[in-house]
Amino acid sequence: MELMDKLTVLADSAKYDVSCVSSGSSRKNTPGGIGSGAAAGICHTFTGDGRCVSLLKILMSNCCMYDCAYCVNRVSNDVPRASFTPEEVAAVTINFYRRNYIEGLFLSSAVVRSPDHTMEMILKAVSMLREQYRFNGYIHIKAIPGADAVLIEKAGRYVDRMSVNIELPTNDSLKLLAPQKKKEAILGPMGFIKERIHETNDYKNRFKSTPSFVPAGQSTQMIIGATPDPDVKILRLSEGLYKRFGMRRVFYSAYVPVSNHPALPRTVRPPLLREHRIYQADWLLRFYGFKADELLDDKHCNFDTQLDPKCDWALRNLHTFPVEINKADYLLLLRVPGIGVRSAQRIINARRIQKLDFADIKKLGVVLKRARFFITCKGKYIDRLEASEDFIRMNLLAGRERLPALDTGYTQLSFLPPEPSPFKQLGAPTAEDMAASVTGEL
Repeated sequence: MELMDKLTVLADSAKYDVSCVSSGSSRKNTPGGIGSGAAAGICHTFTGDGRCVSLLKILMSNCCMYDCAYCVNRVSNDVPRASFTPEEVAAVTINFYRRNYIEGLFLSSAVVRSPDHTMEMILKAVSMLREQYRFNGYIHIKAIPGADAVLIEKAGRYVDRMSVNIELPTNDSLKLLAPQKKKEAILGPMGFIKERIHETNDYKNRFKSTPSFVPAGQSTQMIIGATPDPDVKILRLSEGLYKRFGMRRVFYSAYVPVSNHPALPRTVRPPLLREHRIYQADWLLRFYGFKADELLDDKHCNFDTQLDPKCDWALRNLHTFPVEINKADYLLLLRVPGIGVRSAQRIINARRIQKLDFADIKKLGVVLKRARFFITCKGKYIDRLEASEDFIRMNLLAGRERLPALDTGYTQLSFLPPEPSPFKQLGAPTAEDMAASVTGEL
């Protein structure tokens, strides 16, 4: 098979893996080398749903030995198959970089022959890039569950970020849809990577010459909508992954129907709005001080499709409000809908000089359309308001214009002619939702 044909197959096969964000590395260029993983060397270009498009995103191979029901590359699926050699991966990456197409590499793979064999091919590719081509740009690879720890250790010395996909939220779901994969084989590498990162950081505090190990941390990915698991289970799992394994990010991928397996849902559209709500909740866990059991519980186990998770929580906890802008501490301000991380910090800084009113906080970036129902300034509401849940919900939803139907196929920046997607979604996120997904301000 020609190299261009391989690239067509393996770039298309990689598009369902969303955990390819390129932030978090500070790898600098070296004399005689090319590329840089430092802040100025990574182009943070994202699609509207948050996917990074600055990396060459490919699979080493899509010839998989596993038969996971949800996966387009499963062994029983009749799709074109191809495999790169490590030399081809290195050469393609360098050629694309020199043409200024990319700033780094995202390399994953189906499991070929065995986890160890696949991990050896990935290791050889990244070692060639670093040693033979002296490439110092960003590299993110997928660690293969079940691979020997020695191979993961060696690969971690060459790459900036490493991830192990957990794929499904529960062990029962994994047994149903991916019986050849074991929970322990996934969590084992996660724990190993965490320990090696901590050990390396500890050694670096004492010896500056200590070589780096996965300096941009590790991440993982979960598929949303392939199983009947509610949002609360997904969010609790994410919270546990952040605490137990020190994850830099947990990514969520709306299930795209690529199989007729009887255990899979009969859906024609990926649940992108549900994925979006979980991303918003994930942001609240990481930056706003929320706990998973605050946002959802066993009685309220799924997110509201009309309101973002922060507004939904506020309406169920009206006893917490109103919050006085001139007195509330930082963490309490963060719980007010319409006040984000940056605007909360601006309020803290500005009120040291003077007492703030509604005109002042609007200039500081507070979204009064949402915040007005939950705050007072100088002891007063912005207007006479009925503090009932129904009244506030009606006003929060008033005037929301829906975006026209969007092309919701999983696409990424391509060097090949685009193809139309078969997936259309009628209930797309609103313009306000799309802005929040980029800024993180809820």
